[in-house]
Amino acid sequence: MTDQMVRPTTELHVSDRFDEVMARIDELDPLLRAEAGDNEEGFRLTPEVEEALHASGLYAMSMPRELDGMELAPRQVIAAIEALARADASTGWVVMTLQMAIGTTAAYLGREPFADLVAAHGDRTLAAGQGTRPGRARAVEGGFLLSGSWSFASGLHHATHIHTAAMVDTGEVRVFTLPKEQVTIVDDWDVMGLRATGSVDYHCEDVFVPVEYTYVATTTEPLLGGAVFRLGLANFASLQHVGWALGVGRRLLDEMQAVAAAKTGTRNAGVDTAEFHADYARAEATLRSARAWNMEVWADVEATLDRGEHLSADQETLLRLALHTATTAAQDVGRTVYQWAGTTALRSGDLNRVFRDLHGGTQHVTSGPAVRHGCGRRLAGLAPGATWVFLDLVDPG
Repeated sequence: MTDQMVRPTTELHVSDRFDEVMARIDELDPLLRAEAGDNEEGFRLTPEVEEALHASGLYAMSMPRELDGMELAPRQVIAAIEALARADASTGWVVMTLQMAIGTTAAYLGREPFADLVAAHGDRTLAAGQGTRPGRARAVEGGFLLSGSWSFASGLHHATHIHTAAMVDTGEVRVFTLPKEQVTIVDDWDVMGLRATGSVDYHCEDVFVPVEYTYVATTTEPLLGGAVFRLGLANFASLQHVGWALGVGRRLLDEMQAVAAAKTGTRNAGVDTAEFHADYARAEATLRSARAWNMEVWADVEATLDRGEHLSADQETLLRLALHTATTAAQDVGRTVYQWAGTTALRSGDLNRVFRDLHGGTQHVTSGPAVRHGCGRRLAGLAPGATWVFLDLVDPG
């Protein structure tokens, strides 16, 4: 009997390897901080960071257990990505995207197609790509002809495969996985923040992709793995971005503490004023509140998944709104830190880079205005029968 005919276990897996994951991140922390400037200068992770990440096994955080992955539970994922982003925002972003893409690819393709896909690269197989602006695909015998032009392929320099979405001529959106060599990469990533993510463009024209290397983009029924994969791709992505926003917000407060320690006691030091003390306290409370609410929302999601159920429209609304709250909390922290750091924030260095990375990440579509508007419409009772399709709240009919 094939994986495609077997329903995975319904219970949520809470990994007993979580402490191991956090210990590995803690060991990597000094390297990630030390290499952050060189990452940015090269528009990608340095070879030292790339090799250390592979050696750490962190790319298996969201890999199904059947494939010897860790299959972390949602709140475990948040904490792990948070710790990585605190060490370096761009490294955290790259790991976030690569481990998510390869883990969900395995879960939704199933054992045999995934084994064929990874045959050439083994456990170094990673996928990167974009799905919020789909390309196009034409159904042919045995598969599809994929065409399109995509942007924001974070981590693609470090991936072996493309993981990308396209609208099929039959009307459905599918996710396609294909070797990176089959697309043309446009090395055009010249941006203000998250420079080290190498989130380049790519395009292709009529590339054949076998049907077994594709899946329906809205699926919530994995062929491998447990209940966490019933989140579906959009919710799985939201989960990752929560951890990233919280980690960068925490790093900014760390940097502000260092600035305050250096300036306190000097002439006219702003950090010695009651106004700074109050603003710092408010920033700390803002970030902690956002984290606590996200953990509350995701604890409720975990309980639903563990019962073998799918999420309700209200739960999907709240997890999207909670992500938006974490993102805006990090933005608020950034504004406070920038104000009180003074000219230190203008000069090249860790604080300057983290501030720019923050403003790169907060532009992501998962926290965009359309998501917030949909959340408000649903919570106000103005869309009682609507459901979420990716990032859109869609009315019935």
